[in-house]
Amino acid sequence: MGISTSLSNALSGLNAAARMVDVVASNTANVLTEGYARRELSLSAQSLGGVGAGVQIDGVVRVVNEGVLQDRRLADAAASNATTRVAFLESVEQMIGAPGEAGSLSARLSGLEAAFVQAASQPESEARLATVLDAATKVAGQMNTMSASVGQMRQEADAQIAEQVEALNQALSQIDDLNAQILAQRAAGQDATALMDQRQALVDLVAEIVPIRQVTRDNNQVALFTTGGAVLLEDIPVRVGFSATGAISADMSYENGDLSGLTLNGMAISPGDDGVMGGGRLGALFAVRDELAPQAQSRIDAIARDLIERFADPATDPTLASGAAGLFTDGSGSFDPAFEAGFAGRIAVNAAVDPARGGDLWRLRDGIGASAPGPVGASGQLTALAEALGRGRVPASGDFGAASRSASGLAAELISRVSSDRLTAQSIESYSLAQQEALTELSLADGVDSDYELQMLLRVEQAYAANAKVIQTVDTLIQQLLGL
Repeated sequence: MGISTSLSNALSGLNAAARMVDVVASNTANVLTEGYARRELSLSAQSLGGVGAGVQIDGVVRVVNEGVLQDRRLADAAASNATTRVAFLESVEQMIGAPGEAGSLSARLSGLEAAFVQAASQPESEARLATVLDAATKVAGQMNTMSASVGQMRQEADAQIAEQVEALNQALSQIDDLNAQILAQRAAGQDATALMDQRQALVDLVAEIVPIRQVTRDNNQVALFTTGGAVLLEDIPVRVGFSATGAISADMSYENGDLSGLTLNGMAISPGDDGVMGGGRLGALFAVRDELAPQAQSRIDAIARDLIERFADPATDPTLASGAAGLFTDGSGSFDPAFEAGFAGRIAVNAAVDPARGGDLWRLRDGIGASAPGPVGASGQLTALAEALGRGRVPASGDFGAASRSASGLAAELISRVSSDRLTAQSIESYSLAQQEALTELSLADGVDSDYELQMLLRVEQAYAANAKVIQTVDTLIQQLLGL
């Protein structure tokens, strides 16, 4: 080996050591940076004409376990989906309230039944009749509030869908831009790993909205597909379309064309959580808007219908004509089963028994349709109303089954079903979060280890010193040759 070859080898070693110091410094500086992938310098032996010519720098490599990364992204989507569902069901459960809890639906109905019993013991007491009116008003108000709350949650889900779609479109556009920048950087022979980190963070954002699979193309380009088979990014990003609805009423649905679904480049697709874009936060929001909230509304409407029909029965109040409204009304009139959707938001106490609206309290004692007051000591009608509230009855609508229940029993069944749904959703959420945590830890295991980087720095220092010693030795030999 000649002196010039030795000098060339040593210089290539110094260049490699200097570049490796840059890599170690970058790793150490980003030890706490989320989404940063550890770098390694790729080296190989260099030869000229079959003779060793030092070390060659092949480039900087991002250390990423693609299999773990893909699985972690799917876990992120599942956890986001489950958490969104649980949050909705917890809100509905709190809105209804547990039996016996002050302000709960069950407590309101129990309070109405107790008011009937107390009024029947002293039917001549205006104060006790006023207590019945107050209790009935609170029941109707509770139903109105629950219906409004469900409607508000449905409206918020629709608005959040619009936000998620916008975030998805922006992320896909930015990923496409980064693909182009990475291609340009590599073509110029420059390091594009920082751009790849930015792209990975954006892909992670997309993965929370919809579950995806990333496919690596030539020149470090990436394509994105949902697990349902939709193409999100292949050379160019798709445009996801959605139109938020300004106001959503209980009778509006996606199936009827009242609410917007999703489009991909203008082509309509199913927005269901089991569709091509389902499985992440976006799918869960559609489930809330189109399945969970309508189901909750339907159950509350069924209870409101059961309540109004209990008191509109002529067998309970003989003064009522067939089809006439009893203690409760639909707005200001009688209830029409054809318009049950949203009825819980319209149920009200009959104005005929409310002095503030021109009615009379004595109608609670003598009958809603009575033409004149009866004996002040008569308690039969009040007792009949109390019995109607506690009588077992098969609800005419809802998914409560064919069992007979009292009004309070039906309210208890409602909270029981919501609680059961919430527990099931929480079980799925716990599994999803545990899986997400485990895969996140596996992903972080490939991250920056500061101890390892310091050890690598010592090795680089030793390599640098050795190559510098070779150059120093070559310089001494040259000086000796020149002195001959």
